[in-house]
Amino acid sequence: MRLYGARAVEARRKAEERFAKAREQGAAALKDRRKAEAAEAAKTARLKALRLAKEAADKEAAAAKPAAQRRKPAAEPATAAAENTDTD
Repeated sequence: MRLYGARAVEARRKAEERFAKAREQGAAALKDRRKAEAAEAAKTARLKALRLAKEAADKEAAAAKPAAQRRKPAAEPATAAAENTDTD
């Protein structure tokens, strides 16, 4: 009976070692995932700031143009232009 008790103790020790190792790997994976999420959030924030700055610059540039330059006149259809040139 003593032999069975020693095997049980050894099996329990090995199981606890595997459990501890799995827990450490899980913690490392979680740490890596959080690091990747933080990098993704920083990248997104940087790109958003760049986009907003570009939009503001574009809006400012559009406001600086004179009103005549902002709106181009509509092109006349080719048939209407041909009719206007035939004057005798």
